[in-house]
Amino acid sequence: MITLPPDYQPSESEEFMNPLQVEYFRQKLLKWRADLLKEADETLASLSEGGIHEADITDRASVETDRALELRTRDRARKLISKINQALLRIENGSYGYCEETGEPIGLKRLEARPIATLSIEAQERHERMEKIHRDD
Repeated sequence: MITLPPDYQPSESEEFMNPLQVEYFRQKLLKWRADLLKEADETLASLSEGGIHEADITDRASVETDRALELRTRDRARKLISKINQALLRIENGSYGYCEETGEPIGLKRLEARPIATLSIEAQERHERMEKIHRDD
């Protein structure tokens, strides 16, 4: 088990995906997942408080719209939790931080911004261009 210094930030001057960096991203992913699960529990609690008690039809419609938006947000969070779990598996098998297409390092800045990234910026751009080409067909 590796203990991170409290102020640790990965840097380009270190070896890429050294044990400190791996632990840093593992903890970041675990915290993100815990936050999402906590929000999901709060949503479930608020939705299970009962039906809509608004007498006014406009108020009722507003409450229903809010609930629908909350459920869509929770669905996105569920998908994100799945991607976080996949990233944690990549940490376990040693492939985290490396592009699925090229095997090259994804880069610290990209991982910091999107810790669930599986493609380098270049590979992601190629992927998006190909999607756009096929979508336009």
